[in-house]
Parts: sequence; C-alpha cells; structure tokens
Amino acid sequence: MEGAIAPTSRARTEEVQRLWLRYRRHPEDRALRDRLILSLAPMVKFIVYRKVRNVPSHVEIEDYLSVGLEALIASLDRYDPDKGATLEQYAWTRVHGSVLDELRRQDWAPRSVRRWERDIEKAVQDFTGVHGRRPTQEELADMLGCTLDELRAHRDDIARSDVTSLNAVVMSEDETEVERMDTLASGDDRADPEAAALRSVAKDRFREAFAALPQREREIAVLLYVKHLTMAEIGDVLGVSESRVCQIHGRTKRKLRAALQDDAAMFHLVA
Repeated sequence: MEGAIAPTSRARTEEVQRLWLRYRRHPEDRALRDRLILSLAPMVKFIVYRKVRNVPSHVEIEDYLSVGLEALIASLDRYDPDKGATLEQYAWTRVHGSVLDELRRQDWAPRSVRRWERDIEKAVQDFTGVHGRRPTQEELADMLGCTLDELRAHRDDIARSDVTSLNAVVMSEDETEVERMDTLASGDDRADPEAAALRSVAKDRFREAFAALPQREREIAVLLYVKHLTMAEIGDVLGVSESRVCQIHGRTKRKLRAALQDDAAMFHLVA
C-alpha cells in the first residue's frame, strides 16, 4: 500500500511543477493560475483546519482560509525552484506561516495568560491521572506554586480572554460544570441610553468605512453577509474564481479593521 501511495504523491508533485513552469512562461494565463490554485487549495484547507480546530468558537474559519489562499497565491509568484524546494513545499511553508501569524494577531490575550492557561490545564490533567478526580482549588494552587487568590485572578484573566459561545461549558468555583451564561450577571442594556448612543455611533462609523470601499468589495460583502451566498456562488455571479473572491474578501476585512482601529474599544463595548 505504501508503495502505491508514494508514486501517486510524486506524480502529483511533478504535475504541479509542470503547471508552474508553464505559468512562469505565461504569467498572463489566468486559467493556468487558477488550475495551480485549485490543485493546491486542499493543502490550504488541511493546514487551516488542523491549526484552528482548538481555538474558541468565535473564530471564523473563512478568515483563515482567505489568509491561507492569499499566501498560496503570493507563493506562485515568489517561488524560486533553484533554491531546491518544490512548489508544494514552498507554498506549505508560506501558508502555514501566514495562518500562524493570523492566529497570533487575532489572539487578544498576552502570552503570559496563555502560558498560565496551559499550566493550569496540565496540572489538572496530571492530578486527575494520579488521583482519579479533579483537584480542589487549594490543591491546584499548591501544585502551581501560587496562592488561591492568584489562581482565581489568573482564571479570571483566562475567562476574559476567551470570547466563546455563552453556551460553552466552564468550571464554576465549586468545580461543577455550568454554561458560561450562568456565570454572568444579568443585565439588559437595550434600555440604557449610553449603550444605545454607542451602538448608533458604531453603526455610523461602520457605514462610513464600508461606503469608502471599492464597489467590487462592497458587492462581495453584500452577497456574502446579506444574501448569504457561498464564495463559489459569488464567483459565478461576478464571473471570477472562488479563490479571487476569497482574496478580495480577506483584503476587505483588513481594510475595515484598519479603518475602524481607532474605534476598536467602542466596537468591543457594543459587540
């Protein structure tokens, strides 16, 4: 079986290399470029789904697919076969690096918080493996070499950094599992004039930033988020490839983030 897999893999790699050599000779050939992208797109999906499977539920996979496809497209023009790597190897490195960079960029938590999160999880797993039960707060604090108040503070930092579904299961102080929404204080800000004013200002800021986008980018955003078309369907409507739609979509999101960066705190309050 292994002998049958290896030649198939080599044949595929050789075919991609041949396609790229034709594309280098004819860079104006969009059909060749699209064939290369389609040939390597499964690699992008593999990398993205492997890297983001353990991140919080608020993460949109399409964001990372867009980043990965952009890195793949850029690698087609930057690849140099004289350096010894195949196109697939080079593209893998570029896509993998871009996805990791995006993960780090979108992580709101400092590294120290993530380090404490890993240490706490490991301590709980080690204790449970030895004693057959989860540790108490006092036992966990002792294992980590910190006070009970420090442990609670670290857990609070971790909880604030993890923007997840309100239905996500978390551990309460008495070590019972509850939904996150049950740990939050009740409060309806719809009747709060200050909150209503903030929402109104946030909507105006977003409309201004959206109106400043090029028409094609606005069209794609409307088809994706209002009409709920898939990227493949949008490509059919606009007469472009799905990978091109992904590329434009990723660029649009970066422009909006940059335009609204100064108001990030306000958008966080009204989200």
